[in-house]
Amino acid sequence: MKHFLFLSLLFAATAAAQAPAGAAQGRGGPTPASIQDTQTMPLWQGPAPGAQGTEDRDIPTITAYMPRSLAAPVTAVIVAPGGGYGALASNHEGRQVANYLNGLGIAAFVLKYRLGPKYHHPVELGDAQRAIRTVRAKAAEWHINPDRIGIMGFSAGGHLAMTASTLFKGGDAAASDPIERVSARPDFAVLGYPVISLTEPWTHQGSKKNLLGDNADPALAKSLSGENAVTAQTPPTFLFHTNGDTGVPAENSIYYYLALRKAGVVAEMHVFQRGPHGVGLGMDDFALSQWPGLLANWLRVNGLLK
Repeated sequence: MKHFLFLSLLFAATAAAQAPAGAAQGRGGPTPASIQDTQTMPLWQGPAPGAQGTEDRDIPTITAYMPRSLAAPVTAVIVAPGGGYGALASNHEGRQVANYLNGLGIAAFVLKYRLGPKYHHPVELGDAQRAIRTVRAKAAEWHINPDRIGIMGFSAGGHLAMTASTLFKGGDAAASDPIERVSARPDFAVLGYPVISLTEPWTHQGSKKNLLGDNADPALAKSLSGENAVTAQTPPTFLFHTNGDTGVPAENSIYYYLALRKAGVVAEMHVFQRGPHGVGLGMDDFALSQWPGLLANWLRVNGLLK
């Protein structure tokens, strides 16, 4: 009997220790966030602005990846995978990145934005801005700090994150939609081997064509080139690139960093000697695999991690 009682107490203690964060809600613990891990949500109820159909590719979404603990409001990041504005590398530049951010205690939202050649600017930017607004508007409900919402992008997704950082809009207090009442300005940006310029010799022409179509207006291309768009209000930015990237040369990050520096914006850049385009977290390369740790250090230095 004593042995049975001991085992019962042991099993009860083990179950309590393994209970997820928030399970003690009825005993004064935190209220669970009203969002499920890997939950995918459309950014608009009904057709998105400018929608040209009702297929999956016409419906921009975010998929939530939540950290284990939401006991206190956490930092959040919208993740924009690359793919030349014609596809989405949603695995190694989306889900895997979100899982890494979760390990840092950050909530991640992988963005599925609309793509060319069917959709052109400003649709993609509008999708990114709506994602930022959605997370900020739901911040209290989802246990997120509304002042620590960033955007992260790779390759063409890096260009989208850059434009969201430089061409942001404030909220419209008179809007009937509460999501539109909050600001679309990200609090920080993380750019991995980003497309930045749409006018220089190192422009990634495929991204430019998918975003702007054939015979792009030169003035529009210039306005969407990050080296021309930075202001003192551009949020703090972390960049990484590789010198061996021939698809999107490192000049993209370098000239953007110089523009940030000139504007007095907090910025950090790392250019690795080797590595092709599209490395994601770079975990299969000893040197490149260091960049996520460098990012974590930068986030801590800037008060975005505990």
